[in-house]
Amino acid sequence: MAGILARHGFRALATRSNVLLPTGAQASASFSTCSTVAPVEAASNFSRFNLSGSMAAVGGGMVLGWVGGGALGGLAVEADAEANSADLSAIRADIDQLVEEGHGPLLVRLAWHAAGSYDKSSNSGGSNGASMRFSPESDIGANAGLGLARDLLEPIKSRHQDISYADLWTLAGCVSIESMGGPSIPWRQGRVDAEDGSSCPPDGRLPGADAGQAGKTVQHIRDVFYRMGFNDKEIVALLGAHALGRCHEDRSGYKGPWTRAETTFSNEYFRELLENTWTLKKWSGPEQFEDPTGDLMMLPSDMALVWDKTFRGHVNAYAADQDAFYADFSAAFSKLMEVGVPNFNKPWW
Repeated sequence: MAGILARHGFRALATRSNVLLPTGAQASASFSTCSTVAPVEAASNFSRFNLSGSMAAVGGGMVLGWVGGGALGGLAVEADAEANSADLSAIRADIDQLVEEGHGPLLVRLAWHAAGSYDKSSNSGGSNGASMRFSPESDIGANAGLGLARDLLEPIKSRHQDISYADLWTLAGCVSIESMGGPSIPWRQGRVDAEDGSSCPPDGRLPGADAGQAGKTVQHIRDVFYRMGFNDKEIVALLGAHALGRCHEDRSGYKGPWTRAETTFSNEYFRELLENTWTLKKWSGPEQFEDPTGDLMMLPSDMALVWDKTFRGHVNAYAADQDAFYADFSAAFSKLMEVGVPNFNKPWW
């Protein structure tokens, strides 16, 4: 057991084997591991999982805890002990296998795009419903290529009927981030699936890569994220996910990776923004920026984070302190996965 815990960055307290503490870098990187959960744990109707994964339903039947060791690693999981019977450990193992095969960035993009359609003024969109299974949401340009991610998760859904598509997609994003070296993301079960496409959000809610001018691009980013309820610091933290993956010309028109470690979550994106030299790429495609080698690229919406003084301050902080980035990203991404979900009528944040 000690070896399993060590691989996931935990140590068990000698006097209470059901309490896990992070070790090493994860101790500070995972606000994810402690601070994010603390406001919820303070409520009387929450309790911890123990190391064997058993649950104690208390109060309203909800449980929350860090599942250390076992297949769930250090993921913060909250579940309804009575209503949800999905085998989360088995699902986590299946998702980990997809990450091992190199699909992690795509799964993160699916979770992000499923949730990033939320509009707080109308309380519509968001991860609840998994409405991207239907047209017109499945067909919009911003979601090009995500049918591949949905297809990858379909066999898992077939094996585990008790989890909703909406929960599976968001869990896949959280697990992928952790499995690629990122922070643990607080996640809870309770999203329900839409029966048809009538609840699909309108096109145009996801952030675009370029609004035509630097100032307009900066404002576009703020408009999109403010609509969902995020502030400038959370915006920069969330865009740090561009440490992962790459743009594909046949999907977005843009081409290339942001970093040289496309399947490793880190603060490298921020360091590249600040420490590399970025010039307009000379090509027939849409406006994007490249480094001197031509291997790496940044979108105008990425460069907006250094063009704007407030955004740049957060970029500087995250480039200098990966632990701070992990803490803020964990909180912001968990929030993104939950906005607009009716079953979470009292968000932890």
